[in-house]
Amino acid sequence: MKTGPIDKIKQPSHYNPEGIQPAEFYESLGIAEDFYAGNIIKYIARYKKKNGIEDVLKAKQYCQMLIDLLKTE
Repeated sequence: MKTGPIDKIKQPSHYNPEGIQPAEFYESLGIAEDFYAGNIIKYIARYKKKNGIEDVLKAKQYCQMLIDLLKTE
């Protein structure tokens, strides 16, 4: 199976596919909103010096996750 940037964004290989994802863990603690906002800032702040568009896409994913969370509140 070919992997591309989207695979790295949605489910990076360094996370255990059988285990809980960090976002799920923070959701279970009720602190996902802060986790998502912090990751948005992190990925936007570093994109020019680290992973370029991959980091922007990660920030976009966390923006969508934050939007979805806020819609349910």
